Parts: sequence; structure tokens; C-alpha cells
Amino acid sequence: MIDFETVLIERVGAVATVTMNRPESMNAFNSVLRRELLVAARELNLDTSIHVVVLTGAGRAFGAGADLAEEQGEGMGLGPEVEDQLEYEYKPGVLAIAESSKVWIAAVNGPCAGISYSYAMACDMVVMADSAFLYQPFAAIGLIPDGGSTWLLSRLVGPRKAFELMICGEKVTAEKAVALGLANHCFDDDGFKEQAAQFAQTIASKSPLALRYTKEALRISGNSHLGDAISAEAKLQKLCIDSDDCKGAINAFLAKKTYVWQGH
Repeated sequence: MIDFETVLIERVGAVATVTMNRPESMNAFNSVLRRELLVAARELNLDTSIHVVVLTGAGRAFGAGADLAEEQGEGMGLGPEVEDQLEYEYKPGVLAIAESSKVWIAAVNGPCAGISYSYAMACDMVVMADSAFLYQPFAAIGLIPDGGSTWLLSRLVGPRKAFELMICGEKVTAEKAVALGLANHCFDDDGFKEQAAQFAQTIASKSPLALRYTKEALRISGNSHLGDAISAEAKLQKLCIDSDDCKGAINAFLAKKTYVWQGH
């Protein structure tokens, strides 16, 4: 078991919660957090007992983006340093979530800005506290959105709306995020942690194969033509049809019984 400095991991049944744990800096990404979050994601992606992973932040924020106050040489740095960080530290972390066979849910408990926004949008589902907001601050300091934001956001809300959100730097409320399709649900601030955990358990109670292959089918369809998407669905459906879970679930349905998913 790895002893993390900036990340907390909690497992409850088939759900694991990863908490970015730098509350004193609103969970801003320093060199340690961006590396440890990747390690945590890889660990949970390989854990066959886990079906759903919740990503959230400690304290009052989900994440404030990159830690601009970190010491020179470890913080924002010069152009080549930033390019290296984005390519070899942030990119693997975002992809570990987006390309995982698990379902990742971002539980946005407070402000979510900058690169933290990318990690949230890379998740398969997003729930937000009523007072939380999403914020792209890059243009205000002469930068472009990074960490995959231009790809992720444009596919969620369309390129025109994505451009507006990025250039104008609007703080998108939880209610508006749901309306735009950036979030699935918003929950009351009071009890948000419990409501997010309950939502994750509900998702984890679904068929593990359906969760995994629906996510894979959606990922494939987002970058293919209709015919290719149908072919990909056919291959994945074959795996589901031939599984013990599908046979057992059908028999249980006909017998009016509850089937316990086995994941194979």
C-alpha cells in the first residue's frame, strides 16, 4: 500500500473515493499531487473489486488548478517546463481517468478551475454541490486552456459555447452546468458528500460489464462514423451476450428474482 502525501483513498464496497488533499491551497496541483493522482488512478484502475471511482477535493474546493505559488523549478516555470509537465505528468493523469475501464465520477464540492476542470470533465459523470462552480481562468492571464480542456469541453457543449466559456471566463454555476450538459446532477451543499456517495453506490450496483462496455462504446463512437460505431457495438455486445452475467440476469428476470452481478 502506497503512503500518499496529497491523496486520500477510501474504499466502500465496489466504490473507491479519491480525495485530492491539499485543502490549504484549495487542492491546487503541485508536483506531488499531479504525480500521486496518476499513481492512485492506476492503482484503482487495476483493482478488480472496484467498479466506480469518485474524484473529489478536501475542504471547500474541488481544485484551484495549477499551483502558481509553488517554488520556481517546481511550479509553473518557463515554456519548456510547462510543456513537459502537460505532456508527461498531466496528460497521463487525465487519460488514466478518461480511458479507464472503470466509471469515474467527479464530485465537485466547490470551486473547480483551470487544470482541475480538465480532470473533472475527463470523468464519465459529474455531480456538483449547489454552491460549486466551473471556471476557465486562462484567458485572464494570457494563456489557453490546457490538459485536454479544448477537446473535452467542445465535445460536451459544442465548439462555439466552449470558446465563449473559455474566453469570457464565466463561472458556471452547478445549475447551469447541468443545463449545459457539463454535469449530471447538483446536490444540496448540506449533505453533498453523502448524496454523492449514494449516487456512486447506485451506479456501482449496475452490471459491471454494462458499465465498462457502454463507456468503451461511447468513447469509440465519439471518434468514428455511424457504421464504425455500429460495428464496435456489435463486438462489445457479443462479449456481453456470451457472459455469465447476461445469462444469469435473464434467468433471474424470468424467475422474478434478483441477480447478483459477478462481473464476467
